[in-house]
Amino acid sequence: MTSHKIGIIVSSSRPTRIGPKVAQWISELAPYGSEVEIVDLAEVDLPFLAEPEQPATGNYTLPSTIAWSERVRQFDALIVALPEYNAGYPAVVKNAIDSLHAEWNELPIGVIGYGWGAAAGAVNQFGEVLDRVKALRLDGPGLSFGQDLTPEGEILDAAPEDAVRGLYDQIVAAAREKVAA
Repeated sequence: MTSHKIGIIVSSSRPTRIGPKVAQWISELAPYGSEVEIVDLAEVDLPFLAEPEQPATGNYTLPSTIAWSERVRQFDALIVALPEYNAGYPAVVKNAIDSLHAEWNELPIGVIGYGWGAAAGAVNQFGEVLDRVKALRLDGPGLSFGQDLTPEGEILDAAPEDAVRGLYDQIVAAAREKVAA
């Protein structure tokens, strides 16, 4: 069995965020033989759209953008732990997507929303962005406060572990197909 490297993105940089707890829980459900790494966008610390050229040129000059590109390229797939803020998704994850271009093309990216209403609005909006950058979007389960997790990020017994495992199955299959192509 080929090992796949899957990045789990913490897509919030708020000081009071629960994203690291959600990402940790997601990582614990990874299938045997997969290597997972949690990537915290608060630590990636990309400047806001600071490259002098458009990302589509691929001419990255800033050390932060070059490092982000190299980091994304090391993964076979990603899972984004996506909160909903004011019916949308965090600016830090939009900036992370918009700072690169070719790196997203056909990259399998699973999305697990969390928040009130399972972050359905944020997941929908973010999905449109992933479609635009030609990522291979794979929608995962949503986690709802009060049902699947607490507002403090504690995972409850009802959390959809089987659905997360199913998302991993889709991601691994997509990564295999990409390698075979």
